Amino acid sequence: MIWTNYHGHCKYCDGNFAPEEYAKRAIDKDFLAYGFSSHSPLPFDNAWSMKEDSIQNYLQEIELLKGRYHTKIEIYTGLEADYIEGLSSPSKLKSKYNLDYVIGSVHYAGVYPDGTRWEIDGDTRGFQTGLRTIYGNNIKKCISTYYRLIRDMIEMHTPDIVGHLDKIKIHNIDNVYFSEFDRWYQNEVISTLKSIKANGCILEVNTRGIYTRKNWQTYPSRWILEKAYELKIPVTLTSDAHHPEEINMAFERSAAMLNDVGYRRMTILWQGKWQNVPFDQKGLKIDVSNKDTKLAS
Repeated sequence: MIWTNYHGHCKYCDGNFAPEEYAKRAIDKDFLAYGFSSHSPLPFDNAWSMKEDSIQNYLQEIELLKGRYHTKIEIYTGLEADYIEGLSSPSKLKSKYNLDYVIGSVHYAGVYPDGTRWEIDGDTRGFQTGLRTIYGNNIKKCISTYYRLIRDMIEMHTPDIVGHLDKIKIHNIDNVYFSEFDRWYQNEVISTLKSIKANGCILEVNTRGIYTRKNWQTYPSRWILEKAYELKIPVTLTSDAHHPEEINMAFERSAAMLNDVGYRRMTILWQGKWQNVPFDQKGLKIDVSNKDTKLAS
């Protein structure tokens, strides 16, 4: 089975191993391409972002891997860049570090009175504290802010890939805070999808919630992908891997779901450019049996 994955973390942020371990595992699994996307440095301390003084080592190490394994796999250099108003811009980071691509994500959606940033996908108690302190338990206001930040990122600091679009649902077990079928919620999501379409971004289909058992669906949910398909938004399948064994977890079931939605092609970075290739639940339908690689018919 041939796959690609452009959302992966390593020891330079909150991943578990050196980049080479992920590259080797991708080769073992017959990956066509693998992209590294460590969390970008931020101007304040947190538990998972890369430190500013580590980024040159990160970039150099991946460049070495590109050369070392160029006959076996295509390796790409990226970052998962947090968008934070006035502090962090995905598009600026791409040009600053000459990256192959950048994933734009929103992990922070508010500020405590003491200036501390509120992380929406940390532990549940932290989510509850921020929702209460910053938003007065007004989940509608909270979620509207979250999707507004994503739209601002897309429209003003356009990334190649929009990361885990509906990560805000991570603590919404059994619809404790909202229903994804509430009209106000769907309006926020659809407005954001239209922004993705208008700005030419790729929508990530992220499987991490499934294999970590934090969610039974991909990020984003199936109904969102159905809307994305109607809008002809391109998608790419990723695992948000933090361990080498995670690089293709839940890919088969997620690819089958995408086929069922209507998607027959996904967008991959291959041969130095983004292109749409056919796929099914068994992988990308690409003939790599000879030197002149071709798309399968």
